[in-house]
Amino acid sequence: MSSLIGPSLPRPDALAKVTGAAHYPGDLVRPGMLRLKLVRSDRPHARISAIDATAALAHPGVVEVFTAADVPHNAYGLVTADQPLFCATHVRFVGDRVALVVAESQEAAEEGARLVKVSYEDLPALTDHMLALDPAAPLVHAERGSNLVYHCPIRKGDAAAAIASADLVIEEEFTTSWQEHAYLQPEAGIAYIDEDGRLVIESAGQWLHEDRRQIAEILALPEERIVIRYAAIGGAFGGREDLSVQHLLALAAWRTGRPVAIVWDREESMIGHHKRHPVTLRCRWAAMRDGRIVAVEVHAVADGGAYASTSQEVIKCIALFASGCYEVPHISVDAYAVYTNNLPSGAFRGFGAPQAQFASETMVNRLADALGMDPVALRRINLYREGSIEPTGYPLPTGVSVRECLEACLEVQQAERELPETAVVPDRRRGWGIACGIKNLGYSFGFPEQATATITLFGETTIVRAELRVGAADVGQGVHLILRQIAAEVLALPLDAVFLISDDSGEAPNAGSASASRLTIMAGRAVYDVAQAALAQWRDEERPAHATVQYRAPRTTELDPLTTMGRPNYAYGYTAQAVEVEVDMRTGQVQVLKVLSAHDVGRAINRQQVEGQIEGALAQALGYSLMEHFQVRAGRVVTSGFSSYLLPTILDTPPSMLPIILELHDPEGPFGARGVAELPLVPFAAAVAAAIHTATGAWVSDLPFTPERVLTAIRAQGAVR
Repeated sequence: MSSLIGPSLPRPDALAKVTGAAHYPGDLVRPGMLRLKLVRSDRPHARISAIDATAALAHPGVVEVFTAADVPHNAYGLVTADQPLFCATHVRFVGDRVALVVAESQEAAEEGARLVKVSYEDLPALTDHMLALDPAAPLVHAERGSNLVYHCPIRKGDAAAAIASADLVIEEEFTTSWQEHAYLQPEAGIAYIDEDGRLVIESAGQWLHEDRRQIAEILALPEERIVIRYAAIGGAFGGREDLSVQHLLALAAWRTGRPVAIVWDREESMIGHHKRHPVTLRCRWAAMRDGRIVAVEVHAVADGGAYASTSQEVIKCIALFASGCYEVPHISVDAYAVYTNNLPSGAFRGFGAPQAQFASETMVNRLADALGMDPVALRRINLYREGSIEPTGYPLPTGVSVRECLEACLEVQQAERELPETAVVPDRRRGWGIACGIKNLGYSFGFPEQATATITLFGETTIVRAELRVGAADVGQGVHLILRQIAAEVLALPLDAVFLISDDSGEAPNAGSASASRLTIMAGRAVYDVAQAALAQWRDEERPAHATVQYRAPRTTELDPLTTMGRPNYAYGYTAQAVEVEVDMRTGQVQVLKVLSAHDVGRAINRQQVEGQIEGALAQALGYSLMEHFQVRAGRVVTSGFSSYLLPTILDTPPSMLPIILELHDPEGPFGARGVAELPLVPFAAAVAAAIHTATGAWVSDLPFTPERVLTAIRAQGAVR
């Protein structure tokens, strides 16, 4: 039998998805289910003086109106439990949840929500994250006494002394904005009490067992009384890490004893779940005339919004990657996540690395420009190599391949440049830009990292069937097929002989979150190990053979509070990109013509899926860099639909996108595989900024690069070539 590792095997869920047969959460709603509608705050910061549900409860069809008083434990959160299910005394952003109307029909629920009267006393709103740490700023959570979510300092060497003695010092400020996840399936789901008296929630998320843990805590129930099931998941990108509708469904079903359903429309989704963090980064980089980067100094502030979500962990990544993928002897970084009265920020593909490395890669390109060096030559001097010491004082995990990615990218770029060029329209300029990137794979900074899998092998003299259980969410990335390919390869079975159970918290063991590009390397390794264990039992004539394995990654640590030293990650992914753009000098419009994206994936388990992940992430990176201008004014979202929040279409994507796949074998991954899903987003904006500079002479430092911003930069520098 030929190997199942590497070929582009077709997705088993593809036909159902393209024909409409697949059931997404919104497809689970059935007649007779109670419908839910939220009452949300219409102001960014206020004290609740009264909630009057009398008129709503009197409306025909309204069954119940739940408020904070109905919630046993009215606080939740992935890291810090600072977000109430329903606000009891204060609202902290426009969209905060105040009450939940339960009704016999959607129409009755919506009318009931309109009839709930909430009386507010407005409070001063903090909507500028750069003012959050000012002692005079309004407090978002007065009981905390500060707007600080988390401060992550990193110190390596003596940055101040190195800057003072450097040949060249450059300074720049960079800003990034919110980004909407824009997944195809808005938040939806159902909940009911099953025949065993268990509370069942069927929805879409990224971690079955974490959803269950938080809901059990909210309802003060044992976890075994709760079952989380995932229907088909129409994309996530980090946007489904936080609870959205699951706990609402759970409360309503538990309290009423009846099946309930909720389906958000797109506008409710846009204001109802967290976004990518806006970040302001003030940078000073220092170098010597020979191109050695000797010091990096960064002050970064991220807008965490009204509740903490994963801001604490995102800001750690921003701090760690503020110096990019370069071995710099002297580093001083202070990174802060702060509360504001804007909508919450949280996980989004890249998890802080795109914001940090937009700044770091642009600073490298600007250093090269100021030194009169080729930016590639500058990178060759300073890029990480095997054994390099990262900012937190320890050697990088093995498998440092950023240099190989860069050289592979440059080789293809040279071939692309030798092709005949198409005619350039007058008043348009073309240019190439280069950038590199690094991103951790898996959980970081001491967070417990594990994945558990169970397998049973059936047959008499030969194995004819394997039943694999692993609680890994397939959010569209294709991990379910990957896990089956790994098991089938180890067991020498055809793919259709491996049956996977993965979407039920009561049936599948905990493999952790579909985040941090971790499921191939973590759940995949657990599957590889458990298949090996079961195979050994089979050979010892245990029939059926059954094994359970928990794979634990190499240990990571929190940073020492005094020295800031530590081992933050057990594995990294690396990338290098070359981007060609065309800029209209009259309008500032930027069109991306070509993208070359080189990635070390360790081993491509399914080559087509790896290429699809790269191409999909590049489309998302294109939107983040050029088009997706999520705007909030005075705490209110003004781009709450796709008519005002612009996403790339097929007409905006580059005519040429080429994934370049390197397979340099990761020591931890199954068959040497490592994750890739987040990497294409990391350096892309910096590569585009470099290409704009090559074409026009202008530097852009604020994301997204809207035509107005590009034209302003061109005019400010008189940059017409």
